[in-house]
Amino acid sequence: MRSKESGKVRYAYGVAMALLIGGTAFSLATGQAGAQVAQNGPGTSALAPRAGAPMSFADLVAKLQPAVVNISTKQRIPVKAAQQQDPFEEFFKRFDPNQQGDSGDAGNGSGSGKPRTQEAGSLGSGFLISPDGYIVTNNHLIAGLTGTGTVDTVTVTLTDRKEYPARIVGRDETSDLALLKIDGHNLPFVQWGDSTRARVGDWVIAIGDPYGVGSTVTAGIISALHRQITNSGAYDRYIQTDAAINMGNSGGPMFDLNGNVIGINSALISPTGASVGIGLAIPAEAAKPVIDSLMRGQRPSRGYLGVGLQAVDEDLAPSVGLPKDTSEIVRSVVPEGPAARAGLVPGDIITRVDGKPVSPDQTVSYLIANTPAGARVPLEIIRGGKRATVYVTVGERPTEEALAKLSGVDQGTTGGAGSPAIAPQRALGLSLAPLTPELGRAANLPATARGVIITAVDPNADAAEQGLQRGDLIVSVNNQQVSTPAQVIAAIDAARKAGRTRVLLYIQRGSTPPGFLSVDISGK
Repeated sequence: MRSKESGKVRYAYGVAMALLIGGTAFSLATGQAGAQVAQNGPGTSALAPRAGAPMSFADLVAKLQPAVVNISTKQRIPVKAAQQQDPFEEFFKRFDPNQQGDSGDAGNGSGSGKPRTQEAGSLGSGFLISPDGYIVTNNHLIAGLTGTGTVDTVTVTLTDRKEYPARIVGRDETSDLALLKIDGHNLPFVQWGDSTRARVGDWVIAIGDPYGVGSTVTAGIISALHRQITNSGAYDRYIQTDAAINMGNSGGPMFDLNGNVIGINSALISPTGASVGIGLAIPAEAAKPVIDSLMRGQRPSRGYLGVGLQAVDEDLAPSVGLPKDTSEIVRSVVPEGPAARAGLVPGDIITRVDGKPVSPDQTVSYLIANTPAGARVPLEIIRGGKRATVYVTVGERPTEEALAKLSGVDQGTTGGAGSPAIAPQRALGLSLAPLTPELGRAANLPATARGVIITAVDPNADAAEQGLQRGDLIVSVNNQQVSTPAQVIAAIDAARKAGRTRVLLYIQRGSTPPGFLSVDISGK
C-alpha cells in the first residue's frame, strides 16, 4: 500500500534525507564547573551584532568556536556489513521500528574459519557543555555501524588540535542524542538557549566539521520551525535553516546571535547529498531534557499511549468528514497498553489531547511524549461519527528494542497451493473475494486476519493510484468490519447515499501492520 505521507513531500527529484554522518562521539559527566565562565556566558551578548543585517560575526565566532569539537570514531565490522553500509540507514530506522539492521554475518576469510572484518570510521561534530568535558552530539554518530551496540573508540579533537579519548556516558536512540565525556579541566564550553523564542527569519550560526575539513562556520536564517520530515514520532520537529549544513556537521551546535545553543544540527534534505540550503536541527527545548537525564545516568522518560497513528490529511479528511490536519486516526492498538486499557480501538479519531488540539505542529505523539507517565488525561475522539471523551493513564515509553518487539506481527506462511476458483465481485475498480485459508497463505497474511481480499485491480481506477494491489486485505470500510464482498459494496453505497465522495478503507498487506487509505467513490 503506497504511503501518501511519503509521497507528499518527496518531489520528483527523489529527494535524499541524510544524517550528517561522518562520525560523531558523545560523552557527558557531572562535575564542578568552578568559577570559569561559559564561552557564551553573561557579558558576551555585547558581542552580538546589532539588529538587522550584521556587518560581521567574527567576534561572536571567536568566542564560540573553541567549544565546538571534531568527533571521530572507529569500529571493526564484518566485511559484508562494511560493503553494504548505507549512511542514511540509521536515520530512517529511528522512525520505522519494523526496519531491521544487517545481521552482521560475513563469509570466512582466507580459509581461517574466522569472519573477515575491516576497520570503519566516521567523522562528525559535537560541543562542550561543561569545563570538565561533557560533550553533546548525535547518537547516529556513535551507534554501531551494523545496527547494534556502539562504535569501538571515540576520539575528540579540539580547535587547538588537542586530542582526547572519549567515553560514551549515555545515548538515546529515540531523540538521536548522545552524551560523551573527556577528561579535562578549564575547557571552553557553551550553554543552552531557549529555542521556544526562536522565530522564522532570525539569524543563526552553525559550527561543525563538514567532511572532516576542519572547524567551519556558516550563517543563515531560520527558514522554518517545527519542520516535519517523517510525519511520525515526538521528535519529528526540527528547526530548518539555510545555513550550509553538510555531512560531518552532525552533532554540531546551532547558535542564536546571543551565542546560545538553540539547536543540534542533525540532518539535511538534498537531491545530491550536499547542502542545498535545507538543513535541520533538533531544537534545544527537546534536546536539553534528554541530555540532563543522560547526565544523571537515567533513561529519558516519555509518555506512551500504545497506538499506531495516521494523520487525517487531505486524502483521508473527506472520508471521515473532518477538516484536514485537525486530527489523527488510530491505525492499531498495542494489546494491554495504555490506549487498550482506556478502550481505544482502531478507527477512533483523536482530535484533542488534554484539551490541546491535534495539528501537524502538535501531533498526538508529541503531546503524549511530553505528558508525564502516570498522568490521567482526556482524549477527545470521534467514534462512529459521534464525539466522545476517553480518559487514559499515560504509560512510560518502552525502549526502541521493546517497541520493535511490540510492533512485530507473526509471519504468515507462504503457501504454494493454488486457490479455488471464485467468482469475484467488483467495487471501486477492485475484484473482491471472501478470504479463505488458501488465499490468506498466498497473500502471506497472518492466520488471524479477517476481511475481504483483493484479487485484481483496475489500473485506471483511483484505488490503483492510491497504491492498492492484488493480495491486499480490506479489513473495514468506514470503520465497519467486512467479511464478504457484499458488505464492502453495501458500505460504499451507504457512503454515496450520505453524500460522501470518498470511503475510508482499513488495509492489511501481508504481515505488515494495517493502515488507512482513502479511495474516491464519486466516479469522476
